[in-house]
Amino acid sequence: MIDDQETPSAGDTFISHLIELRNRIVRASAAIVVVFVCLMPWAARIYDLLARPMMAALPTGSKMIATGVITPFLIPVKVTLLVAFIIALPVVLYQVWAFIAPGLYEHEKKLVAPLVVSSSLLFVTGIAFCYFFVFGVIFKFINEFAPKSITVAPDIESYFGFVMTLFIAFGVTFEVPIVVIVLVRMGLVTVDKLKQLRPYVIVGAFVIAAVVTPPDMMSQMLLAVPICLLFEAGLLLAPMFVKATRAPDGEAETSESTEIT
Repeated sequence: MIDDQETPSAGDTFISHLIELRNRIVRASAAIVVVFVCLMPWAARIYDLLARPMMAALPTGSKMIATGVITPFLIPVKVTLLVAFIIALPVVLYQVWAFIAPGLYEHEKKLVAPLVVSSSLLFVTGIAFCYFFVFGVIFKFINEFAPKSITVAPDIESYFGFVMTLFIAFGVTFEVPIVVIVLVRMGLVTVDKLKQLRPYVIVGAFVIAAVVTPPDMMSQMLLAVPICLLFEAGLLLAPMFVKATRAPDGEAETSESTEIT
């Protein structure tokens, strides 16, 4: 008599994966919520920290304005939630890794783990670069360009939207080495081919910078130059990464036999 419970069905396996995914999402969300709740008493100060580059560029005594009824409360809450997500990012990444790791071979773990960690660090580095270097240049340019007959008093909701746009732009920009490494590792393109495309990458970097940043040369350079440098870094790191994550012959054969079975 065959025991049906010895081998789980495909439906049971799928359901177990869904339950595991749900648990991982709950744990990651709980980490963000806990950090968010702990930071809420300082929500106003956190927004003041975000607004510091703009306030430093405005004339002494200037302040931002809030045109919405609940905007003075809602925008600091959104900023605090963003900061909570960044602080809880290691926990979120661990939950992602814990979910996908059991289904990976050893050489695949060597591929995924460094990419997850490095891409997160690069994204945060892009945000930090934007905050500490780019904002000072942009806001100083805007304030100096504004006619003297205008009183500059930015709305906090518009400021938040502008800041988030640049944060995302610079965060994604700093992922260029990861994109290069993944393309080369997957065999979609070679390093030599990417080197041939270098002039197009440089032109594309300045086009992207012209679209995303304000129309001053310094702001565009602060985005275009990092894109070009990070592209070159990806070209240098890609061959080393491919060599370090190459599958052993025995493991590759096991993978192929498993797929055939």
